[in-house]
Amino acid sequence: MVEKAPGPRGGGYVVNFSGVGYEAAGRLGILPDLERAEQPTPELVYVDESGRRVAALPPEAHAALVGGASVTLLRGDLEAALHRALSDRARLRFGTTVTRLDQDDDGVDVGFSDGTDGRFDLVVGADGLHSQVRAAVFGPEERFRADLGHAVISCLLPEPPRAARLDAAQSVGVGLVGRGVGITPTADGRCAAFFAFRTDDVERDLREGPVPTLRRVYGDLGWVVPDLLTAVAKEDSIYFDRICQIRMERWHQGRVVLLGDSAWCVSLFAGSGSSLAVGGAELLGDVLDRHHGDPSGALAAWEAEFRPLVLSRQREALRATAMFVAPNATALWLRTMAFRLSGSRPVRWAGRRFFGNNRRAAASS
Repeated sequence: MVEKAPGPRGGGYVVNFSGVGYEAAGRLGILPDLERAEQPTPELVYVDESGRRVAALPPEAHAALVGGASVTLLRGDLEAALHRALSDRARLRFGTTVTRLDQDDDGVDVGFSDGTDGRFDLVVGADGLHSQVRAAVFGPEERFRADLGHAVISCLLPEPPRAARLDAAQSVGVGLVGRGVGITPTADGRCAAFFAFRTDDVERDLREGPVPTLRRVYGDLGWVVPDLLTAVAKEDSIYFDRICQIRMERWHQGRVVLLGDSAWCVSLFAGSGSSLAVGGAELLGDVLDRHHGDPSGALAAWEAEFRPLVLSRQREALRATAMFVAPNATALWLRTMAFRLSGSRPVRWAGRRFFGNNRRAAASS
Protein backbone atom coordinates (compact mmCIF):
# COMPACT_ATOMS: atom_id res chain seq x y z
CA MET A 1 0.00 0.00 0.00
CA VAL A 2 1.41 3.37 -1.01
CA GLU A 3 0.25 6.67 0.47
CA LYS A 4 1.45 10.12 -0.54
CA ALA A 5 1.21 11.53 3.01
CA PRO A 6 4.37 11.11 5.13
CA GLY A 7 2.41 9.12 7.74
CA PRO A 8 -1.09 8.49 9.06
CA ARG A 9 -2.92 11.76 8.62
CA GLY A 10 -5.43 11.72 11.47
CA GLY A 11 -7.69 14.74 11.79
CA GLY A 12 -10.73 15.22 9.60
CA TYR A 13 -14.29 15.84 10.62
CA VAL A 14 -16.75 13.77 12.60
CA VAL A 15 -18.40 10.98 10.58
CA ASN A 16 -21.43 8.85 11.30
CA PHE A 17 -20.24 5.38 10.30
CA SER A 18 -23.20 3.16 9.49
CA GLY A 19 -24.80 1.01 6.81
CA VAL A 20 -22.54 -1.12 4.62
CA GLY A 21 -19.40 0.19 6.32
CA TYR A 22 -20.65 -0.64 9.80
CA GLU A 23 -21.63 -4.16 8.71
CA ALA A 24 -18.24 -4.63 7.02
CA ALA A 25 -16.41 -3.43 10.14
CA GLY A 26 -18.20 -6.15 12.10
CA ARG A 27 -17.11 -8.85 9.67
CA LEU A 28 -13.55 -7.50 9.60
CA GLY A 29 -13.33 -7.57 13.40
CA ILE A 30 -12.58 -3.86 13.86
CA LEU A 31 -15.96 -2.80 15.26
CA PRO A 32 -14.84 -3.00 18.93
CA ASP A 33 -11.90 -0.72 18.08
CA LEU A 34 -14.24 1.78 16.44
CA GLU A 35 -16.63 1.71 19.39
CA ARG A 36 -13.78 2.52 21.77
CA ALA A 37 -13.16 5.68 19.74
CA GLU A 38 -16.84 6.60 19.59
CA GLN A 39 -17.80 10.22 20.13
CA PRO A 40 -20.94 10.95 22.15
CA THR A 41 -24.00 11.74 20.04
CA PRO A 42 -24.58 15.41 20.83
CA GLU A 43 -27.67 17.54 20.88
CA LEU A 44 -27.59 19.42 17.57
CA VAL A 45 -28.44 23.06 18.25
CA TYR A 46 -29.12 25.54 15.45
CA VAL A 47 -28.53 29.22 16.17
CA ASP A 48 -28.75 32.43 14.16
CA GLU A 49 -25.75 34.63 13.44
CA SER A 50 -26.03 36.31 16.85
CA GLY A 51 -25.95 32.96 18.67
CA ARG A 52 -29.67 32.90 19.49
CA ARG A 53 -31.04 29.36 19.64
CA VAL A 54 -33.67 28.77 16.93
CA ALA A 55 -34.02 24.96 16.82
CA ALA A 56 -32.53 21.79 18.28
CA LEU A 57 -32.35 18.10 17.48
CA PRO A 58 -31.99 15.96 20.64
CA PRO A 59 -29.68 12.91 20.48
CA GLU A 60 -32.60 10.49 20.66
CA ALA A 61 -34.35 12.24 17.75
CA HIS A 62 -31.16 12.02 15.70
CA ALA A 63 -30.93 8.29 16.40
CA ALA A 64 -34.59 7.86 15.40
CA LEU A 65 -34.02 9.74 12.15
CA VAL A 66 -30.94 7.78 11.12
CA GLY A 67 -32.09 4.40 12.39
CA GLY A 68 -30.01 1.24 12.44
CA ALA A 69 -26.68 0.60 14.11
CA SER A 70 -23.94 3.20 13.76
CA VAL A 71 -20.90 4.67 15.47
CA THR A 72 -19.93 8.35 15.43
CA LEU A 73 -16.19 9.02 15.38
CA LEU A 74 -13.45 11.18 13.93
CA ARG A 75 -12.30 10.21 10.45
CA GLY A 76 -8.74 9.99 11.79
CA ASP A 77 -9.81 7.44 14.41
CA LEU A 78 -11.36 5.30 11.68
CA GLU A 79 -8.11 5.46 9.72
CA ALA A 80 -6.10 4.54 12.82
CA ALA A 81 -8.29 1.49 13.50
CA LEU A 82 -7.83 0.27 9.94
CA HIS A 83 -4.05 0.71 10.19
CA ARG A 84 -3.94 -1.29 13.42
CA ALA A 85 -5.97 -4.08 11.83
CA LEU A 86 -3.44 -4.43 9.01
CA SER A 87 -0.72 -5.52 11.45
CA ASP A 88 2.09 -7.02 9.36
CA ARG A 89 -0.14 -8.33 6.56
CA ALA A 90 0.65 -5.44 4.24
CA ARG A 91 3.70 -3.36 3.47
CA LEU A 92 2.92 0.33 4.01
CA ARG A 93 4.95 2.85 2.03
CA PHE A 94 4.27 6.43 3.10
CA GLY A 95 5.47 9.47 1.19
CA THR A 96 5.09 7.56 -2.08
CA THR A 97 2.87 7.93 -5.14
CA VAL A 98 2.26 5.96 -8.33
CA THR A 99 3.95 7.57 -11.34
CA ARG A 100 3.52 4.91 -14.03
CA LEU A 101 1.02 2.14 -14.83
CA ASP A 102 1.47 -0.30 -17.73
CA GLN A 103 -0.76 -3.36 -17.82
CA ASP A 104 -1.23 -6.47 -19.93
CA ASP A 105 -3.45 -9.53 -19.61
CA ASP A 106 -1.34 -11.02 -16.81
CA GLY A 107 -0.50 -8.07 -14.54
CA VAL A 108 0.39 -4.43 -14.03
CA ASP A 109 3.86 -2.86 -14.06
CA VAL A 110 3.91 0.04 -11.60
CA GLY A 111 6.49 2.79 -11.17
CA PHE A 112 6.72 4.73 -7.90
CA SER A 113 7.84 8.24 -7.02
CA ASP A 114 10.81 6.93 -5.02
CA GLY A 115 12.31 5.42 -8.18
CA THR A 116 11.32 1.81 -7.48
CA ASP A 117 8.97 -0.32 -9.53
CA GLY A 118 7.17 -3.65 -9.34
CA ARG A 119 4.74 -5.99 -11.03
CA PHE A 120 1.37 -6.77 -9.45
CA ASP A 121 -1.67 -8.93 -10.14
CA LEU A 122 -4.09 -6.10 -9.37
CA VAL A 123 -3.93 -2.36 -8.68
CA VAL A 124 -6.63 -0.79 -6.49
CA GLY A 125 -6.77 2.98 -6.84
CA ALA A 126 -8.19 4.16 -3.50
CA ASP A 127 -6.43 7.51 -3.73
CA GLY A 128 -9.38 9.81 -3.28
CA LEU A 129 -11.23 12.51 -5.14
CA HIS A 130 -8.14 13.70 -7.02
CA SER A 131 -6.98 10.18 -7.90
CA GLN A 132 -3.72 9.84 -9.81
CA VAL A 133 -4.57 6.24 -10.66
CA ARG A 134 -7.85 7.34 -12.24
CA ALA A 135 -6.09 10.05 -14.23
CA ALA A 136 -3.44 7.62 -15.51
CA VAL A 137 -5.84 4.86 -16.57
CA PHE A 138 -9.22 6.49 -17.25
CA GLY A 139 -8.47 10.12 -18.05
CA PRO A 140 -8.47 13.57 -16.42
CA GLU A 141 -10.61 14.32 -13.38
CA GLU A 142 -12.66 16.94 -15.22
CA ARG A 143 -14.15 14.21 -17.41
CA PHE A 144 -15.85 12.57 -14.42
CA ARG A 145 -16.31 15.39 -11.90
CA ALA A 146 -19.70 17.02 -11.33
CA ASP A 147 -19.32 20.17 -9.25
CA LEU A 148 -22.19 20.89 -6.87
CA GLY A 149 -21.48 24.61 -6.50
CA HIS A 150 -20.22 24.42 -2.92
CA ALA A 151 -16.94 24.20 -1.02
CA VAL A 152 -16.01 22.84 2.41
CA ILE A 153 -13.36 23.80 4.95
CA SER A 154 -12.80 21.85 8.15
CA CYS A 155 -10.17 21.29 10.81
CA LEU A 156 -9.66 20.16 14.39
CA LEU A 157 -9.05 22.94 16.91
CA PRO A 158 -7.40 22.56 20.35
CA GLU A 159 -10.59 23.73 22.11
CA PRO A 160 -14.05 25.15 21.33
CA PRO A 161 -14.44 28.93 21.27
CA ARG A 162 -15.29 30.03 24.79
CA ALA A 163 -18.09 32.33 23.66
CA ALA A 164 -20.00 29.32 22.30
CA ARG A 165 -20.45 28.01 25.86
CA LEU A 166 -20.73 24.44 24.63
CA ASP A 167 -20.77 21.38 26.79
CA ALA A 168 -19.54 18.00 25.57
CA ALA A 169 -23.08 16.98 24.64
CA GLN A 170 -23.80 19.83 22.22
CA SER A 171 -22.97 20.49 18.60
CA VAL A 172 -23.84 23.93 17.25
CA GLY A 173 -24.71 24.88 13.70
CA VAL A 174 -25.05 28.44 12.44
CA GLY A 175 -27.59 28.28 9.63
CA LEU A 176 -27.58 31.07 7.03
CA VAL A 177 -28.59 31.37 3.40
CA GLY A 178 -25.75 30.09 1.23
CA ARG A 179 -23.36 29.28 4.06
CA GLY A 180 -23.17 27.31 7.27
CA VAL A 181 -20.86 26.79 10.23
CA GLY A 182 -20.65 23.75 12.48
CA ILE A 183 -18.87 23.35 15.83
CA THR A 184 -18.64 19.90 17.43
CA PRO A 185 -16.74 19.23 20.68
CA THR A 186 -14.81 15.95 20.78
CA ALA A 187 -14.47 13.57 23.71
CA ASP A 188 -10.85 14.65 24.32
CA GLY A 189 -11.71 18.36 24.68
CA ARG A 190 -10.92 19.47 21.16
CA CYS A 191 -13.36 20.93 18.65
CA ALA A 192 -14.17 20.02 15.05
CA ALA A 193 -14.91 23.17 13.03
CA PHE A 194 -16.80 22.87 9.77
CA PHE A 195 -17.67 25.45 7.10
CA ALA A 196 -19.74 24.76 3.96
CA PHE A 197 -20.78 27.48 1.53
CA ARG A 198 -22.13 28.10 -1.95
CA THR A 199 -19.63 29.44 -4.46
CA ASP A 200 -19.77 30.53 -8.09
CA ASP A 201 -15.99 30.31 -8.54
CA VAL A 202 -14.47 27.42 -6.60
CA GLU A 203 -11.23 27.63 -8.61
CA ARG A 204 -10.71 31.17 -7.30
CA ASP A 205 -11.45 30.00 -3.77
CA LEU A 206 -8.94 27.16 -3.96
CA ARG A 207 -6.26 29.45 -5.37
CA GLU A 208 -6.93 31.96 -2.62
CA GLY A 209 -6.53 29.34 0.12
CA PRO A 210 -8.67 28.42 3.13
CA VAL A 211 -7.93 31.28 5.52
CA PRO A 212 -8.43 34.20 3.06
CA THR A 213 -11.54 32.47 1.70
CA LEU A 214 -13.00 32.05 5.19
CA ARG A 215 -12.38 35.71 5.97
CA ARG A 216 -14.05 36.80 2.73
CA VAL A 217 -17.10 34.51 3.06
CA TYR A 218 -17.62 34.67 6.84
CA GLY A 219 -15.86 37.88 7.89
CA ASP A 220 -19.09 39.83 8.33
CA LEU A 221 -20.48 37.48 11.01
CA GLY A 222 -20.34 37.96 14.75
CA TRP A 223 -20.86 35.74 17.78
CA VAL A 224 -18.13 33.02 17.87
CA VAL A 225 -17.29 33.16 14.16
CA PRO A 226 -14.42 35.71 14.48
CA ASP A 227 -12.84 33.53 17.19
CA LEU A 228 -13.23 30.48 14.96
CA LEU A 229 -11.56 32.20 12.02
CA THR A 230 -8.66 33.28 14.23
CA ALA A 231 -8.25 29.75 15.58
CA VAL A 232 -8.39 28.13 12.14
CA ALA A 233 -5.73 30.53 10.84
CA LYS A 234 -3.28 29.11 13.42
CA GLU A 235 -3.74 25.50 12.27
CA ASP A 236 -1.42 23.73 9.83
CA SER A 237 -3.80 20.90 8.91
CA ILE A 238 -6.89 22.33 7.20
CA TYR A 239 -9.09 20.41 4.79
CA PHE A 240 -10.32 22.59 1.91
CA ASP A 241 -11.90 21.34 -1.29
CA ARG A 242 -14.82 21.63 -3.65
CA ILE A 243 -17.97 19.63 -2.93
CA CYS A 244 -18.57 17.44 -5.95
CA GLN A 245 -19.34 13.96 -7.19
CA ILE A 246 -17.35 11.56 -9.34
CA ARG A 247 -19.57 9.82 -11.90
CA MET A 248 -18.07 7.02 -13.98
CA GLU A 249 -19.69 4.45 -16.26
CA ARG A 250 -17.30 1.79 -14.98
CA TRP A 251 -14.81 1.55 -12.15
CA HIS A 252 -12.33 -0.94 -13.58
CA GLN A 253 -10.23 -1.35 -16.67
CA GLY A 254 -8.23 -4.53 -17.10
CA ARG A 255 -6.42 -5.20 -13.83
CA VAL A 256 -6.84 -1.70 -12.41
CA VAL A 257 -9.89 -0.90 -10.27
CA LEU A 258 -10.96 2.28 -8.48
CA LEU A 259 -12.48 2.30 -5.00
CA GLY A 260 -14.06 4.92 -2.73
CA ASP A 261 -13.99 8.60 -3.68
CA SER A 262 -11.70 7.95 -6.63
CA ALA A 263 -14.48 5.87 -8.23
CA TRP A 264 -17.75 7.32 -6.98
CA CYS A 265 -17.35 10.28 -4.60
CA VAL A 266 -20.94 10.75 -3.43
CA SER A 267 -20.05 14.13 -1.87
CA LEU A 268 -20.16 15.46 1.64
CA PHE A 269 -23.92 15.93 1.31
CA ALA A 270 -24.48 12.15 1.24
CA GLY A 271 -22.93 11.67 4.68
CA SER A 272 -21.78 8.15 3.82
CA GLY A 273 -18.42 8.41 2.05
CA SER A 274 -16.41 6.54 4.69
CA SER A 275 -19.05 3.84 5.05
CA LEU A 276 -19.26 3.24 1.30
CA ALA A 277 -15.46 3.13 1.01
CA VAL A 278 -15.00 0.51 3.74
CA GLY A 279 -18.08 -1.46 2.67
CA GLY A 280 -17.00 -1.42 -0.96
CA ALA A 281 -13.47 -2.51 -0.06
CA GLU A 282 -14.65 -5.42 2.07
CA LEU A 283 -17.04 -6.56 -0.66
CA LEU A 284 -14.25 -6.31 -3.26
CA GLY A 285 -12.05 -8.61 -1.19
CA ASP A 286 -14.91 -11.07 -0.78
CA VAL A 287 -15.70 -11.11 -4.51
CA LEU A 288 -12.03 -11.59 -5.41
CA ASP A 289 -12.02 -14.65 -3.13
CA ARG A 290 -15.15 -15.99 -4.82
CA HIS A 291 -13.64 -15.51 -8.29
CA HIS A 292 -10.15 -16.77 -7.46
CA GLY A 293 -7.96 -16.68 -10.56
CA ASP A 294 -10.48 -14.62 -12.53
CA PRO A 295 -9.89 -10.93 -11.71
CA SER A 296 -11.86 -9.73 -14.72
CA GLY A 297 -14.93 -11.69 -13.66
CA ALA A 298 -14.48 -10.60 -10.05
CA LEU A 299 -14.34 -6.90 -10.87
CA ALA A 300 -17.39 -7.10 -13.12
CA ALA A 301 -19.35 -8.96 -10.43
CA TRP A 302 -18.28 -6.47 -7.75
CA GLU A 303 -19.42 -3.50 -9.82
CA ALA A 304 -22.76 -5.11 -10.61
CA GLU A 305 -23.39 -5.75 -6.91
CA PHE A 306 -22.23 -2.44 -5.47
CA ARG A 307 -23.08 0.15 -8.13
CA PRO A 308 -26.85 0.36 -7.42
CA LEU A 309 -26.19 1.43 -3.82
CA VAL A 310 -23.65 4.06 -4.88
CA LEU A 311 -25.96 5.54 -7.52
CA SER A 312 -28.76 5.70 -4.98
CA ARG A 313 -26.56 7.57 -2.49
CA GLN A 314 -25.45 10.02 -5.18
CA ARG A 315 -29.07 10.85 -6.02
CA GLU A 316 -29.94 11.25 -2.34
CA ALA A 317 -26.98 13.59 -1.83
CA LEU A 318 -28.40 15.99 -4.40
CA ARG A 319 -31.73 16.04 -2.60
CA ALA A 320 -30.01 16.64 0.76
CA THR A 321 -28.02 19.69 -0.34
CA ALA A 322 -30.47 22.18 1.17
CA MET A 323 -30.23 20.42 4.55
CA PHE A 324 -26.54 21.33 4.68
CA VAL A 325 -26.57 24.75 3.02
CA ALA A 326 -29.91 26.49 2.52
CA PRO A 327 -30.08 28.03 -0.98
CA ASN A 328 -32.67 30.65 -0.01
CA ALA A 329 -34.68 31.99 2.92
CA THR A 330 -37.57 29.59 2.30
CA ALA A 331 -35.29 26.56 2.44
CA LEU A 332 -33.70 27.89 5.63
CA TRP A 333 -37.13 28.29 7.25
CA LEU A 334 -38.20 24.79 6.18
CA ARG A 335 -35.02 23.29 7.63
CA THR A 336 -35.55 25.12 10.91
CA MET A 337 -39.13 23.86 11.08
CA ALA A 338 -37.98 20.31 10.34
CA PHE A 339 -35.60 20.41 13.30
CA ARG A 340 -38.25 21.89 15.56
CA LEU A 341 -40.61 19.07 14.58
CA SER A 342 -37.92 16.38 14.63
CA GLY A 343 -39.79 14.33 17.20
CA SER A 344 -42.91 14.06 15.06
CA ARG A 345 -43.77 10.88 13.19
CA PRO A 346 -43.79 12.40 9.63
CA VAL A 347 -40.33 13.93 10.06
CA ARG A 348 -38.93 10.69 11.50
CA TRP A 349 -40.40 8.82 8.52
CA ALA A 350 -38.81 11.23 6.04
CA GLY A 351 -35.43 10.91 7.76
CA ARG A 352 -35.56 7.13 7.80
CA ARG A 353 -36.50 7.15 4.12
CA PHE A 354 -33.41 9.22 3.30
CA PHE A 355 -30.96 7.29 5.49
CA GLY A 356 -32.59 3.88 5.15
CA ASN A 357 -31.44 2.86 1.66
CA ASN A 358 -27.88 2.48 2.87
CA ARG A 359 -29.11 0.32 5.74
CA ARG A 360 -31.34 -1.88 3.56
CA ALA A 361 -28.53 -2.48 1.10
CA ALA A 362 -26.26 -3.54 3.95
CA ALA A 363 -28.85 -6.06 5.10
CA SER A 364 -29.34 -7.48 1.61
CA SER A 365 -25.58 -7.79 1.11
